[in-house]
Amino acid sequence: MSSWMAPDGDRTTRLRELIEGPDLILAPGAYDALSARLVEETGFSVVYMTGFGTAAGRIGRPDVGLLTLTEMADQARRLVDAVRIPVIADGDTGYGNPLNVIRTVKEYERAGVSGIQLEDQVIPKKCGHMSGKAVISVSEMVAKLQAAVDARTQNTVIIARTDALAVEGLNAAIERAARYYEAGADMLFIEAPEHTDQIRRLAFSFPEVPLVFNWAEGGKTPPLSRKEIVEMGFKLVIFPLSTLFSATAAMRQVLQVIYRSGTPAVVMDQLVRFDEFLRFIGLPEIHELEQRYRS
Repeated sequence: MSSWMAPDGDRTTRLRELIEGPDLILAPGAYDALSARLVEETGFSVVYMTGFGTAAGRIGRPDVGLLTLTEMADQARRLVDAVRIPVIADGDTGYGNPLNVIRTVKEYERAGVSGIQLEDQVIPKKCGHMSGKAVISVSEMVAKLQAAVDARTQNTVIIARTDALAVEGLNAAIERAARYYEAGADMLFIEAPEHTDQIRRLAFSFPEVPLVFNWAEGGKTPPLSRKEIVEMGFKLVIFPLSTLFSATAAMRQVLQVIYRSGTPAVVMDQLVRFDEFLRFIGLPEIHELEQRYRS
């Protein structure tokens, strides 16, 4: 059977096995189906649907709460359909109150995601590494997480993110994270620590809890090595910007060449070959299916 049509298996179970396993999970960000396929082709076991990248790729705007639940769920579905590995999707604030969170979980599960990240920012939210953030009360976020846990039907991994460090300080962020774990979150994500000692303290505050580290190029958090991340006990590292920034740089370069010289001829050796690209996006499988179902 063509791999395009073969059963996907239980990707949520696979994600939970990875979380319970001994190894650090690396999850590069994907901002569209093509970048998700590249993540999978490279050999990564998980792909992260980045909200920052989705906003940039879908509407060409910054991550400031402009996208709706339906747009984000549709994007998640596209990524899930493009790959076989588990997809963790940015669920922003859940797009409202606990009732909205229930719908968010249901829509994301219908899309096929294996994990959903929810944060405690005030709506409209902002990228975690931007200034001017505000957070809702602890009790509001606890209610949202309880609603998410109650609403899931497929054992979906719930990741609770707090942006309180920039607003209320490290102690408050750690206290919030502890409350969120008590509310039923499977993983904790304390966003945008600015110093290594902050990262170390928040990591050591939760020695038995799976933690998320956000490796954001140019963001507020210092760029730790893989060895440092492992030693501090983090379980999942997301790279929400790497594919987006590298693609932007490459496209900008070739466009400048075309603008200056009129054709991309001088950079042809730097581009993916036409036939290679068609193989990558699955044209041989399409041909196989055409032959199988030819009338």
